[in-house]
Amino acid sequence: MTVQGERAATTPASTLEWSRRYSRRVLLTDLLALIWVVFGVQIAWLGFSSDLATNTADLRLSYFAISVVVIAVWMIGLAVYDTRGPRVIGVGSTEYRLVADSSVRVFGLIAIAAYLLRVDLARGYVLIAFPVGILVLLLSRWMWRQWLVAERRHGGYSARVLLVGSTASVLHIGRELARSPEAGYRVVGAAVSGGTRGVLPGSTIESYGGIDDVADALRTTGADTVVITSSDDLPPERVRQLSWSLEPGRQHLVVAPSLTDIGGPRIHTRPVQGLPLIHVETPTYSGRKLYTKRAFDLVGSALLIVVLSPLLILLAILVKAGSTGPVFFRQERVGLNGSTFHMIKFRSMVVDAEARLQELSTLDRAEGNTVLFKMKDDPRVTRIGAFMRRYSLDEVPQLFNVLLGTMSLVGPRPPLAREVERYDQHVHRRFLVKPGMTGLWQVSGRSNLSWEDSVRLDLFYVENWSLVADLVILWKTLRAVVGGGGAY
Repeated sequence: MTVQGERAATTPASTLEWSRRYSRRVLLTDLLALIWVVFGVQIAWLGFSSDLATNTADLRLSYFAISVVVIAVWMIGLAVYDTRGPRVIGVGSTEYRLVADSSVRVFGLIAIAAYLLRVDLARGYVLIAFPVGILVLLLSRWMWRQWLVAERRHGGYSARVLLVGSTASVLHIGRELARSPEAGYRVVGAAVSGGTRGVLPGSTIESYGGIDDVADALRTTGADTVVITSSDDLPPERVRQLSWSLEPGRQHLVVAPSLTDIGGPRIHTRPVQGLPLIHVETPTYSGRKLYTKRAFDLVGSALLIVVLSPLLILLAILVKAGSTGPVFFRQERVGLNGSTFHMIKFRSMVVDAEARLQELSTLDRAEGNTVLFKMKDDPRVTRIGAFMRRYSLDEVPQLFNVLLGTMSLVGPRPPLAREVERYDQHVHRRFLVKPGMTGLWQVSGRSNLSWEDSVRLDLFYVENWSLVADLVILWKTLRAVVGGGGAY
């Protein structure tokens, strides 16, 4: 048995076991959160009054009993919508959406029941308990997610994955899963077509033979999830036999399509005569979504300019006092549909920074970005400029670009024309939306990302953008800016 196999033997918890354990913990905190909210609102709104008058049969019900019923129905709703299932925890917005959806439906159910039974519920009791309850539940789930993500980054609370397919597809899917350990898929081995054994080239993934060796590989690695990465050597009948060979309830089968970087809301599965058809909605760049995004940008930028105006004035004074030259730096960038515009920033470099660029561009760049020029300890950056760059304060004036409509609060990075000349053809898809002050790649590593990763994240945003995603990115941007790491 290999070292990897021995390590697997010391980790007996299957996906079913750890998911049940995690679900029980979340269930307990959900219950405590609802008890605290519902009874807290009851006492705060009604005091310690216990009776509730009704209009039928002259009955009098206790608010204590009503609160117990509300909590019980709410907990049932969370369970019915599978808000604690292993398929939704840890990553993505599905878990939060299910919590909110089930809670709203519970609210509607209780409102209908109260109307039909003519129960005269205090409006404040209902209208406060439900929104506060949803917020507390979401906060509790978020806290659990932080703990779960930390555990998964150390290899715990994750499905143990055996990759099955061609060598190229196994390496590709292995890299993609390694990018997101918080998703809960930890690769412990592979079975590749051709029967290769040993560590696959350019990776740490060990192959335990070919397609016919899947059963042995499962026992050796202790894997509980088989991921089919390609169907080159796996016709439908072979896949069916493989699924039948898995232990029901304990071992699972996942089929990875060739599509990558597709957001969940665009994917719909529709079974037809036992054939699972995956519908992928094409992205849209017009209509209601676009007008909503523009309205959000307009209102958001205007409010931020008003709120941050004292900071803008202070930074302008510091830039002017720190070095000779203008306060603002205007630079031509490429935006929507390849059109050019002038982006506004606080000047963070010396006046002749552009003239010195050619000299510096011949130097080695440790970050390995082949298109973007990024240099740590850039000698052209002024002292106040270094401070502003660390916290991205030099980019605050771009709010005026957003207000004028040449940029968006969230979007791909606005490139220079000389950078666009070096783009591969597919990279031009980033011009289908307006460039943004911040974006997915900025909150996923900022200046530390390679060019390939920057492009991948920008294109993922272009293909899958939504207002909810923008709000999440803005929140992560705030956290990244406060942390002050990764930007130079």
